[in-house]
Amino acid sequence: MKPIRLIRGFMTVGFWTLASRILGFAREIMILSLIGPGAVFDAFVAAFRLPNMFRRFFAEGAFNAAFVPMFSKKYEVGDDPQAFAQDALNGLAFAVLTLIAIAMVFMPGLVWLTAEGFYGDARFDLTVGYGRIVFPYIICMSLAALFSGVLNATGRFAAAAAAPVLLNIFAVGAMTLGYLLGGEVINWLIWTIPVAGIAQLALVWVATERAGITLRIGRPRWTPDMSHMLKVAIPAALASGVMQINLVVGQLVASRTESAVSWLFAADRLYQLPLGVVGIAVGIVLLPELSRRLKAGDDSGARDAYSRAGEFALALTIPSAVAFLVIPLALVSVMYQRGETTAADSEAIAWAVAIYGLGLPAFVLQKLVQPLFFAREDTKTPFRFAVYAMIINAALAFGLHPFIGWMAPAVATTVAGWAMVAFLWIGARGFGDVAKFDAQFARRLPRIIAATTAMAIALFGLQELLQTALYTDGWRYLALLALVIAGAAVYFVAGHAIGAFNLRQIIKGGKS
Repeated sequence: MKPIRLIRGFMTVGFWTLASRILGFAREIMILSLIGPGAVFDAFVAAFRLPNMFRRFFAEGAFNAAFVPMFSKKYEVGDDPQAFAQDALNGLAFAVLTLIAIAMVFMPGLVWLTAEGFYGDARFDLTVGYGRIVFPYIICMSLAALFSGVLNATGRFAAAAAAPVLLNIFAVGAMTLGYLLGGEVINWLIWTIPVAGIAQLALVWVATERAGITLRIGRPRWTPDMSHMLKVAIPAALASGVMQINLVVGQLVASRTESAVSWLFAADRLYQLPLGVVGIAVGIVLLPELSRRLKAGDDSGARDAYSRAGEFALALTIPSAVAFLVIPLALVSVMYQRGETTAADSEAIAWAVAIYGLGLPAFVLQKLVQPLFFAREDTKTPFRFAVYAMIINAALAFGLHPFIGWMAPAVATTVAGWAMVAFLWIGARGFGDVAKFDAQFARRLPRIIAATTAMAIALFGLQELLQTALYTDGWRYLALLALVIAGAAVYFVAGHAIGAFNLRQIIKGGKS
């Protein structure tokens, strides 16, 4: 068996995801500056969330959990993986095109179900119109997810990880043109999304062909493999998409307060940076590696992969979460507060960032623990846990709203995230030692926490020294840069010194 180099894979996926998130920040900064929190931005968020929500079900959810392990095993033993991928492509295309047709007809009902608070004001009609333009984007993203799964299963991560960058490049370019030409920036943005989807699909499709696997869309066939994949995929779609479902529940509650949907979306984009770079990278790389090792009976190797992935994830996630708790307003005001976004908007977004920060480790740990189930093609157990977590989220979101208003969805999402992790850990105990972190992880975790504590103290003290500069135009960018660099330097120097991680190993992209 040719092993996937885990750290190198994490770094490849993480690099491109970081590039996408940075450009995504540029996109969100431009939207907040040129449009600002309010009715139009609320409508854009609600409309764009529709294809993304279903993409999580059909793409990242169902295919990462069902298609990738099955394809990885067939690829490992040479059991005609291309024929299996071809059948999966045909079936997925048929299902998603059917969904698009239904959604285009019933878009008003779909908007009402996901943003009921918009009904009766201008946001509702705006969202319906935007939704009909952006919803076809889901066909490109779903098919791109399949091609990305093929590439990831064969150890080729770069093209699949780079594809999302195109959306943000297209969006930033379109809004820039719209602003310079004096047009409605939101219209340029909305119409660019399906175009960017075509470009993303083309990138991974070509990369798959270059990898020696040629796939073409054709008539769907019902085979035993498709039947088995569907049985695995249906519960996996909900289990992996629980965060999206929770976000929609939160949107339902937040839609009752104008601008709240915009505030929560802006906060979500900020904490999605470490979640995307770390959590998604770990999930993408770890799942095929676990599947291959378990298929080969290499339990020791599977445990090592799981433990090293855990170290990598927490070494970056814990300090990120603490930073969101210590300096949320500094981060938000420098990144978002300009143009149509006011100081009051920044304060609201900062509260949401801090709350989401408390749940960040949970969201990443879900990406780490779920592959233990998916690699065994067990998606029913995570499905059951996802249902429990959704019930907790909905109860808290609606139950807390009368007391803490629009912040209730953020609190609910965080609590439900930790509940999901607890359920997954309890459920994974039956897998034996493979699902237990090894001695090296146990040694390193307390040291990661110690290094993070040193970073938190440094951030708090330096923030006090830079208080005036952080909120003064012309200085705030340099002040935040100094704050971030100093905090990162303290963390990585302290962490390396006390053995929380090995910087030389990470830089070289070693196996573990």
